[in-house]
Amino acid sequence: MKKYAIIGLPLGHSFSKKYFEQKFAQEGLSDCVFENHELQRIEEVEHLFRDPELKGFCITIPYKKAIIPYLSECSEEVQAMQACNCVQLKQGKRIGFNTDVVGFEKSFITKLHKSDKKALILGTGGAAAAVCFVLQKLGIEYKFVSRSPHADQFSYQDIKSADILQQYTVIINCSPVGTFPKEDQAPDLAYELLSDRHYLYDLVYNPAVTQFLHKGQLQGARIQNGYPMLTIQAEENWMNWNR
Repeated sequence: MKKYAIIGLPLGHSFSKKYFEQKFAQEGLSDCVFENHELQRIEEVEHLFRDPELKGFCITIPYKKAIIPYLSECSEEVQAMQACNCVQLKQGKRIGFNTDVVGFEKSFITKLHKSDKKALILGTGGAAAAVCFVLQKLGIEYKFVSRSPHADQFSYQDIKSADILQQYTVIINCSPVGTFPKEDQAPDLAYELLSDRHYLYDLVYNPAVTQFLHKGQLQGARIQNGYPMLTIQAEENWMNWNR
């Protein structure tokens, strides 16, 4: 039996198990299973490493950074970002990758305009690290937005300024705000100041159109949810696990 898994807390919203079980069924992979492992503490990952049938696992909130000390090797992306969302287990090695990078980049650029030069990032977790990596690669300047901003970050009050929103036409939600079952929530933005010059990208995929995206769409903004990012990174995970 070949086992694959996801670790995180909580996993009730997880996309991965359903995706891979459908993949196994469609491709006739009867010797493959996918398991959810809700870990209360990252230290609990040790019991996964003792399973000889486990070929690899993916990682979601809140362990993308906490997993790093448990790895024996890291890809260049993981080293640069200090965030990992995919681990391959092979010949006693624990090899870390970050497939959020390729997933975000490929899904993000489809609606990007040449005029998009500056971005606001809502949230500072592990997924935000991949977003920053891609924005740097694309030459897009960015600022974090936080409820408790550090130096060189904006507060949510700051971005109620029309001047700032005219400059920063890309807004990327890396926070869980608006995720099912709290889909009535949205980041605290001055949505009335948005226009068709803006591009709103939400890493949340359930619901398909979050309140963040809906409010932007009403102002004529381009919108994209996180579903394509997840499908791209899932296939990248699969390739990494089976190298």
